[in-house]
Amino acid sequence: MVFDNLGLCIDLLKAIKVKGYTAPTPIQAKAIPVILGGRDILACAQTGTGKTDAFALPLVEILSWKNGKRRHPRALVLAPTRELALQVGESIKAYARTVAMRCTVVYGGIGIHPQITRLKRGVDILVATPGRLLDLAARRRLDLSLIEFLVFDEADRMLDLGFSGEISAILDLLPTERRTMLFSATYTCQIRDLAARMLQDPEYIEVTPENTAAESVIQKVHLVDRSNKRALLIHLITRGDWRRVLVFARTKHGTNKLTEKLVASGVGAVAMHGNKSQSFRTRTLKAFKNGEIRILVATDVAARGLDISNLPYVVNYDMPTSPEDYVHRIGRTGRAGESGIAISLVSQDEKPHLKAIEKLLGQKLSVEMVDGYTEESDVPDYVLYRPNSALSEKKADKAIKTLVARRNALKQRSKSRSGGRNGKIVKKPSRKGSHFPQSSKKGKPRHKR
Repeated sequence: MVFDNLGLCIDLLKAIKVKGYTAPTPIQAKAIPVILGGRDILACAQTGTGKTDAFALPLVEILSWKNGKRRHPRALVLAPTRELALQVGESIKAYARTVAMRCTVVYGGIGIHPQITRLKRGVDILVATPGRLLDLAARRRLDLSLIEFLVFDEADRMLDLGFSGEISAILDLLPTERRTMLFSATYTCQIRDLAARMLQDPEYIEVTPENTAAESVIQKVHLVDRSNKRALLIHLITRGDWRRVLVFARTKHGTNKLTEKLVASGVGAVAMHGNKSQSFRTRTLKAFKNGEIRILVATDVAARGLDISNLPYVVNYDMPTSPEDYVHRIGRTGRAGESGIAISLVSQDEKPHLKAIEKLLGQKLSVEMVDGYTEESDVPDYVLYRPNSALSEKKADKAIKTLVARRNALKQRSKSRSGGRNGKIVKKPSRKGSHFPQSSKKGKPRHKR
């Protein structure tokens, strides 16, 4: 299959060649003819399989058939995050400019007035996040009654982020007579319900098994004590001389803290999460894509839809609580036919999350040991005894284990006897010091008369 056989105009075919694409991906090969044929679609495919171009190309093609030249948009593409909206907008603009069409991206986190100014100039295709779209509509700066095409990109993520109410409000502003395309990485009950509400006689397209990771991604697990995770991560990065790594942490605070520790250890890293300004996040992602940033530590704000080419490593520093999020996280590597490695650092309390992920994938993930760092790994010769390590318990001399046990008992006894504020140990005052203070001057001893 080649792009020339999909029914696209010569201008779009030239734009495709400029991007360096030689053949359509499976999702593109299946979705483009269906959309050009006039059907609504529900498409399910993994991240990194080319879903954006699967709807961008036919959307631009159809809209180019008749000259719009209207102020308000004819097509609306909804994206769950600012980063994804910008990325989708870049792809559509590359195609739209070849046929003299206009595409604009609107999202929150920045001033609204520059976006209003751009909308006044007119737009054919609008890419938007739900919140900012509704804000513009409420200010009467945007008329959605002329929408002919509605596209949901990463629809499952949109529902995960709690946009159900916003979706309903947006649907109320749109005409009932329209074409609708719903693209998702997973096929959940929520997606099925949303499709039933929005789509009319849709074509269902699935090019990969539901909720699976790309075959090009090598998945590894390191079982490690939580307190030893950072040391292991630094060891892996420095030993392997990793140059571009995306590290996922669970919280914003954890992201900042890990980044600070990496930098203090001489490993260049930058944190990215929802508290960072949009301009900072945009600059950071651009620098990371260009190889100017070695380690990007991020929350799940970066997990969905981001197309980072040639990213060799993804690390789950904190395991995701949702198995589906694991699939999307590791989908940042192994994209567009490239291979990648996804490494998960799993502590004792995170093992249930690992089991849930393995159940979703239908396979056991490979567990690998790193000497001196992971659980059940060989302890270096210079470490005589490591408590709570089964292998170390077997190898250590009995006298050393007895000594450690005694010291731990003494520490525990000292804590139980501690008093005063903040748990500090307070020494008992000596009888001499508390009842018979001595003078600083030396003199003859007193005798009883």
